Amino acid sequence: MTQASRPLLESIGDASRIEAVVCIPTFRRPEMLRTTLESIEAQATQVAFAVVVVDNDAAAPVGLDVAQSFLRDGRLSGVAAVEPRQGNVHAINAAFRLARERYPAAEYFLMIDDDERAEPQWLDEMVASSRQGADIVGGPVTPIFPEEAKRAFRDHPVFWPAFGETGPVPIIYGTGNCLLRREVFDGLAQPSLDMRFNFLGGGDTEFFTRCRRAGFTFFWRQEAQIYEQVTPGRLALGWVLQRSLATGAINYSIDRLAARSLRQRLLLIAKNLALGPVSLQRALRMLRESKHPLAATHPIGIAVGRLLASVGATPQPYRYSS
Repeated sequence: MTQASRPLLESIGDASRIEAVVCIPTFRRPEMLRTTLESIEAQATQVAFAVVVVDNDAAAPVGLDVAQSFLRDGRLSGVAAVEPRQGNVHAINAAFRLARERYPAAEYFLMIDDDERAEPQWLDEMVASSRQGADIVGGPVTPIFPEEAKRAFRDHPVFWPAFGETGPVPIIYGTGNCLLRREVFDGLAQPSLDMRFNFLGGGDTEFFTRCRRAGFTFFWRQEAQIYEQVTPGRLALGWVLQRSLATGAINYSIDRLAARSLRQRLLLIAKNLALGPVSLQRALRMLRESKHPLAATHPIGIAVGRLLASVGATPQPYRYSS
């Protein structure tokens, strides 16, 4: 146990009984976290589970206070802790590490974000998929838009899941609705997210890319529904464009880590150059399909984000001032 992720309150009970642990990193969203925890409390399941909540704001850990209230009142069993090192990779790594250490008999490790709520069958659906043989399970995070949200935002791909049907998939991309078996962590030489993605984001995508290379299997459970409240701040042109640029930067950064030989690096340069005209073709197709210019900016933003990252200009959306 590191000092950085020391538990501040534990309500574990018999840890040997716990089969699954729901991990929740949180940062300055106390009321949303409360909704998330209420949805976990309401799970209709016979699976013995616990929660691990990691607050990433050591200066004012308001999320910790919310989590502690659930543990003190016996509404949930688990651990609440603070990770003072800022960044989403630090928080996610601390949550998964703490869960594995505190619950050595647990087989399934799930994650949900602190601005989401899970349907009552969520935990059962995810665990059922893993019991059927999947090493890693993903599920949809469905956006809930404010009434005033324009269709151009409602239809934009940054808000929607990558898959829409239950079944095997080549990979999943995010930890906002996921399950990993313990063997995944045990089977990786580096069983944590890469710190190089701490402020950029995309550490989860890079982690799952390594899982795929290691031979682990992925499954999508469409019935394991999670909902995310889209805040008004995300219904802005600037936020959407920044998200597209960040996606491109993440994709390039992952490709760059894998390109170790001269040949691979030359191919990466060629890929970046080719994405210019390809992104324009994709943009025109999306414009025809959606009728909204905003959605059509997404592939162009991704291509520009890749090019900027290739010269060292990467965004840092997860770096916050105090």
